[in-house]
Amino acid sequence: MQKILIVEDDTNINNLLQEALSKEGYSCEQAFSGTEAKLLLNMQEYSYALVLLDLMLPGIPGEAVLEEIRKKGNLPVIVLTAKDSLDEKVEVLTSGADDYITKPFEIREVLARVQVQLRHKEEKEAEEQHTLSFKDMVLNRNTFQVEIAGKILPKITKQEFAILELLLRNPKQVFSKEDIFEYAWDEPYMGETKTLDVHISNIRKKIKQVTSEEYIETVWGIGYRLHA
Repeated sequence: MQKILIVEDDTNINNLLQEALSKEGYSCEQAFSGTEAKLLLNMQEYSYALVLLDLMLPGIPGEAVLEEIRKKGNLPVIVLTAKDSLDEKVEVLTSGADDYITKPFEIREVLARVQVQLRHKEEKEAEEQHTLSFKDMVLNRNTFQVEIAGKILPKITKQEFAILELLLRNPKQVFSKEDIFEYAWDEPYMGETKTLDVHISNIRKKIKQVTSEEYIETVWGIGYRLHA
């Protein structure tokens, strides 16, 4: 069950949100001040899927709570605000909020916006499970593509993809040629290094077509690793 933290000092509004979200199947925690919200967010046993955050709070203001959340990650935050000018709305979003809802609000709008943010979160998490990254390089196992700073490496072969996948899975590790060969070709290493060396050379050439940055480092006498 997805857990939502409701941070709102108005008891009636907080309880209204808690009741409506609970009916939709969410688990809710309630905080009535910024100080209480910060304590709940710092408790390891609580793992929230989303935060509904009022800005005008006793104790620690909502802006400071939002800043604290953003220091730790990308937890979706929908701000509840009485501010309705364009400049104020832009400020809320540029401060790190994912969305905002102007008071007074319709509860159906809140539920809809919560669903949208949670869906975006799930899509992002699903995508991250299928990608590996190092510096500006992103390897996508779903699309079988490797890109650097948005530029796709041309004509990556199955073995080249597997070599990069192994290196990106363990960015600080030095891999022997034997380990890389057996992973990429899925067959025993017989002591012949030319095939692997050619593939490493080809990867480097394809990387140079999109960036001057070095990504693969030769560790003489051992093998290869990602270039720090």
